Amino acid sequence: MVQIPKQSAPTSPAQRPVPTSADVARLAGVSRATVSYVLNNTSAVRISEPTRRRVHEAAKELGYVPHAAARSLRAGHSRMVLMPAPSVPVGPLYSQFFNELQWALSRLDYTVVQYGSVGLHGDEAASVWAELRPVAVLVPGSGLGPQGVAVLKRSGARAVVTLGPERVEGAHALLMDHDRVGHCAGAHLVARGRRRIGVVVPEETGLEIFSKPRLEGVRRALHGTDASATVLPLAYEEEAAARLAARWRSLDLDAVFAYNDEYAMLLMRALLDEGIGIPDDTAVIGADDLMLGRLLRPRLSTVHIELPSGRDLAELVDRAVREPGAAPETHEVLGARVVHRDSS
Repeated sequence: MVQIPKQSAPTSPAQRPVPTSADVARLAGVSRATVSYVLNNTSAVRISEPTRRRVHEAAKELGYVPHAAARSLRAGHSRMVLMPAPSVPVGPLYSQFFNELQWALSRLDYTVVQYGSVGLHGDEAASVWAELRPVAVLVPGSGLGPQGVAVLKRSGARAVVTLGPERVEGAHALLMDHDRVGHCAGAHLVARGRRRIGVVVPEETGLEIFSKPRLEGVRRALHGTDASATVLPLAYEEEAAARLAARWRSLDLDAVFAYNDEYAMLLMRALLDEGIGIPDDTAVIGADDLMLGRLLRPRLSTVHIELPSGRDLAELVDRAVREPGAAPETHEVLGARVVHRDSS
């Protein structure tokens, strides 16, 4: 009987040994220190461009990825920037801002991790974030207190940055005062001769952090004039908008500032379906300056909101990480201006 020798099964990717920096060094013909300098993008050591290319090509061929935990041990801190997911719905404007910020941080060799925060609030959430040992935490909205900041710093966070309406002791603050959004809209409507102004406030939970200051901004713009503001709670549903439009004539309003462009477009469609002329019977203005508002007929007037540059915020984070003992910085970063179109 002829015995056929058994062939060994091919090694699956999961069974292959994990490539190391020593493997990369051998393949590239350089030292392990040079591999570390190149892949960690160290600027203190000059490495020629051909050598950098060889190291990167060798790492790519072997499928080598630096070990984040080992790198953190060598550096004494991680390169992870934790960004808790906003606890409220955010529209295209804020999504674009967060995407730009993540790109800018990655260019500075940070790893951005977005953390789901559903069910977590304030200092309780800070304790959970601290378990991940981030080097920096960017906290959108409000709720974090001084105790939470202290917990994060004790766990190794060199920078805590809040993005919201007020500063928190111990943290860098990017102040976003949405009062000026409402003030711009209210002042615009009064200047256009409107005196009976409705203010759409979302019924959805969690948006109060933006809607309340916008309402107060309208009231501030109307203070000292003969104009009045009427609060109009509205759910983001076609049926809710239709019900509000059906009783519009009884409200006797000649203008409306909607919380944002999405609510403005929702209500404007319902008003037009009800035979309410825009802007002749009722002027409409939103906020955020979404592209879709320019495509409507009539074109939607809006408040253009200027958010901070993602690159500038990334540089603030990097500066704070490198200088953890520096005094916290505070910057007012939200700008607003009216874009007048056909609807007002």
